[in-house]
Amino acid sequence: MRHLLAAAALALAASPAAAADRWPAFRGPTGDGVADAKNPPTTWSEKQNVLWKAPVHGKGWASPVVADSRVWVTTADEVRGNEKVKVPTTGGPNKGAVKHVTFFAVCHDLATGKVLHDVKLGEEADPAFCHDFNSYASPTPALDGGKVYAHFGSHGTWCLDAASGKVIWERRDLKCDHFRGPGSSPLVYEGWVFLIFDGFDQQYVVALDKHTGSTVWRQDRRIRYSTDNGDLKKAYATPRVLTVNGKAQLVCPSAEATIAYDPRSGAELWRFHHLKKGTMNVAAPPVAGFGLTFLVTGYPGQLMALKSDVTGTPGKDAVAWDTDKNIPTRPSLLLVNDLLFLVSDGGVATCLDAKTGKQRWTERLNGQYTASPVTAAGLVYLFNESGKATVIRAAGDYEVVATNDLDAGCMASPALVGDTLIVRTKTHLYAIGKK
Repeated sequence: MRHLLAAAALALAASPAAAADRWPAFRGPTGDGVADAKNPPTTWSEKQNVLWKAPVHGKGWASPVVADSRVWVTTADEVRGNEKVKVPTTGGPNKGAVKHVTFFAVCHDLATGKVLHDVKLGEEADPAFCHDFNSYASPTPALDGGKVYAHFGSHGTWCLDAASGKVIWERRDLKCDHFRGPGSSPLVYEGWVFLIFDGFDQQYVVALDKHTGSTVWRQDRRIRYSTDNGDLKKAYATPRVLTVNGKAQLVCPSAEATIAYDPRSGAELWRFHHLKKGTMNVAAPPVAGFGLTFLVTGYPGQLMALKSDVTGTPGKDAVAWDTDKNIPTRPSLLLVNDLLFLVSDGGVATCLDAKTGKQRWTERLNGQYTASPVTAAGLVYLFNESGKATVIRAAGDYEVVATNDLDAGCMASPALVGDTLIVRTKTHLYAIGKK
């Protein structure tokens, strides 16, 4: 019996399901890419330290989310026509090569990778144009209280029961012209689901009742844009709730400005016009620390350290420091202790002193980057679009711990659950851990 118990304990320790940790939304349980893993893997390949590997049908860049020993991803099956399609340059229907798209939420068992649910949520004929670089399933779903909130931008939002996969409610009436496809992920906080719709034609933030899907409040952005070009008004940022002086703020970056709202009422708390005019395609949620809120403007890139206690319409004097060197437009920031880590779309990794903005180091990595970095146990994980992952020390001196390769690259950001990495490549879902 003693030997059987020892064997069972060893098997449980080797299983990713043994950890009770969660990664319930984009950027993890704290919304900033930080995990509490104590012994995460540093080396892997297709033949090493892969606990399981499962194909994912369709196309989707949504990151995996994890709760209750289940991994959820969203994806979209596309039916394409044969004609060549030009990228649209003006507003309008922007119909593309995709003639029909079907939206899915897929659930895998965390221990084995077995598919538990593959739920068809809805479909759409002749959908609005989505750039090939993007996908119809780029927003990351959110998990909360045994529910799954699967969001596909203006194409629809669904709430599912995580245990049965049954749809509880849906919304197909929240519209905007994404112009290049959706990207902003939902945020669940207390009793609400917060969604950002920053499109070519209209820009607004909406709060839904998480139990019923009904609209609680909606706020149009009313940003004083420097252009009439709707392409420069669109953005893809995910909101984040930050607590400042004991008060919750729903911080929602957008093109040319970042606005904070009272999450309960939708009342505007402050709006900050970015230092650079014409900034568009903002994607990264804010991170905060040391009395500062760190904002990335998208393109053209700028990183700003905004004083967190701002109100009203703060000006340039509310910015403690800023920089425009090697700023990402897609990967999110990572704050570890007093260091800010960032990797540009073109693969330049940088470490800054978070309090002053002073550069500690900068190094060029291989490849292009869309996935956001994550950190645990003093390590930073950087996944590129061609399959290479670089593990570095979360330190003020540059040190590569390991480089690893998978068959396909990452558009989605990884999840860290217990001591297991959940990685979604363009074709498969992996659980990576020390065997």
